[in-house]
Amino acid sequence: MSVRPGPAAPRGADGVASAAEHGTPRRIVIVGHGIAGLTAGDTLRAEGFDGELVVVGQEWHAPYSRPALSKAMLSDPTATGPEPEAQALAAPSDGARVLAGRSAVRLDPTARTVHLDDGTALDYDELVIASGARPRRFTDSPDELTLRTLDDARALRRRLVGRPEVTVIGGGPLGMEVASAARESGCDVTLLQRGVPMQRHVGAFLGGMCTAAARERGVRVVDATVTAVRPSPAGGLRLELSDGTVLAAGTVVTAIGDEANVEWLAGSGLLSDGRLLTDERGVVAPGIVAAGDVAWRRTGAGLRRRSLWTDAIEQARAAALALLHGPDAAPADYAPYFWTEQFGLNVRICGEVPAGVTPTVVDGDLAEPRALLQWEGPAQGGAAAAVNFRISVPRLRRLARPAAVPA
Repeated sequence: MSVRPGPAAPRGADGVASAAEHGTPRRIVIVGHGIAGLTAGDTLRAEGFDGELVVVGQEWHAPYSRPALSKAMLSDPTATGPEPEAQALAAPSDGARVLAGRSAVRLDPTARTVHLDDGTALDYDELVIASGARPRRFTDSPDELTLRTLDDARALRRRLVGRPEVTVIGGGPLGMEVASAARESGCDVTLLQRGVPMQRHVGAFLGGMCTAAARERGVRVVDATVTAVRPSPAGGLRLELSDGTVLAAGTVVTAIGDEANVEWLAGSGLLSDGRLLTDERGVVAPGIVAAGDVAWRRTGAGLRRRSLWTDAIEQARAAALALLHGPDAAPADYAPYFWTEQFGLNVRICGEVPAGVTPTVVDGDLAEPRALLQWEGPAQGGAAAAVNFRISVPRLRRLARPAAVPA
């Protein structure tokens, strides 16, 4: 692989078109070494791309499962012995040259050059943007923790060993999983969330079920919005709530969503109101595609950016196909899927839960609790969930999205 420091030389100055302009790219650069970047690389190879692949990865660690960080990595932090290892992903089959521990800081799409934080200027014929996202947070205090990376998980696990009082801001899957792990560690836990925790992700019915399980295990669930977090003169942090209440907190875990890593794209002309927009195939501009947490996709339901593991995989596959096959490539078409483990509940859910619809118990018994649930939605399907219920993912997908009846 050839990389060069300094400014990029203009393309086409000698009147010779690039390989990409002839439809035969020889170097594809992938910015991002998470599941979206890995999937894009493997898909490109599977589809016959035999040129050079270069991957820019911000972390030094080998790729790992992010969903496992708030599950297996936080299990029983007070147990003796070595801490759990990260759940490593399968070794990539794309034969890419990986530039680990480096970040993209600027993109020049005219010169087809990605500039890195070490001063390297990396040329490309075509580009995959999979630079992910980072957690939102209120402060830079070491008492405010977030969970996104392997290093974050290790730091949180070490903190839980001391059984501190833990305040979790945010009642989505991540916040609830952290609260569950903290309670299992013997911590006193307060969870702050406006409205019913998990409702936005799994609907009111399952959200209520998860919230009840949290309360049964001793979590104090407070219906509130945090407006500010500030250092306390007495140590720790002060949390200011929308109703004027002020809470003192020693250890705070913030789980209020993320922000796409698009700062390096400023000045590239690719952002619209600070967002990286793609079509349903992942195309941003000619020769440039994007997938995963960094991308806002145009869909029939409007713009959407959803930070789910399976979304990143499906979007990356579609984006790689679009890069190689152009308009002939099919758009990403899939039912969203994710799973969560919290407070004795293992929940796997597929599809979009229709608002205001109560699910049908297809099998099992919620009193156990062990049940297979189904929500009826529009003609293209609704959703299905398995609560402590063994079922294959393909079958769960079929239950969520039955085959369409021919017109």
